[in-house]
Amino acid sequence: MTAIALTIAGSDSGGGAGIQADLKTFSALGVYGASVIAALTAQNTRGVQAIQDVPADFVAQQMDSVFSDLPVGAVKIGMLSRPEVITAVSDGLRRHGARNVVLDPVMVATSGDRLISAEAVAVLRDGLLPLALVVTPNLPEAAALLGEAMAADEEAMARQGERLLALGARSVLVKGGHGGGPESVDLLVERGRVTRLAGARIATRNTHGTGCTLSSAIAAELAKGAELGSAARTAKAYLQETLAAADRLSIGAGSGPVHHFHALWPTRDA
Repeated sequence: MTAIALTIAGSDSGGGAGIQADLKTFSALGVYGASVIAALTAQNTRGVQAIQDVPADFVAQQMDSVFSDLPVGAVKIGMLSRPEVITAVSDGLRRHGARNVVLDPVMVATSGDRLISAEAVAVLRDGLLPLALVVTPNLPEAAALLGEAMAADEEAMARQGERLLALGARSVLVKGGHGGGPESVDLLVERGRVTRLAGARIATRNTHGTGCTLSSAIAAELAKGAELGSAARTAKAYLQETLAAADRLSIGAGSGPVHHFHALWPTRDA
């Protein structure tokens, strides 16, 4: 059977993040991608110029259309900017018995532009966190969900992951891309276990959509039947590859995208 993953997120008109990055990732990893658009952004490599919310009832209708026809193996959730949309998504996940939910609590774009209203953070934490197999916050997002300062080391990252477990998350991948040092370290925090996922920190300005790409890669692997630990390791390796190849792309004047199709597109030399 064809592996199918669904992304519920915002659209990035510049193509580097959001729905567009998710669908590229699904395709690159051999998974059929379906989508529910929860918000529209006017966005490019230099920033977010405008956000248009999609009505909550239409988000619910999109979910009903997909789940009533497609055997969805995993769901990736990205940018949900308003409380009523978050509620519609959580209700839809329950209504359709969605499995393998990967929640990427997108709050701020790579450019620094805020993508979620302040009142929506509590609704996301209370309504969606318990429905996810894994939550994938970066360091600022983990801090915002907990109302704490950003973790400064791996010990603090692990503690924040455990606090998110206490709020109802089944597992947490705390992403260390905003940290320093020669390695970019993510911690997969599960009950009674912490798994360290490390990769060399890659110097490139093309980092737009990294969080979207990692979480959708996890969802793709889960849709193919992988267990969570294996899915996280494969996704981390794929993201490292997309970052290492990112400078082969020349897209926009700001923070460009990672290279989702690095294994398929010819190199410049070729």
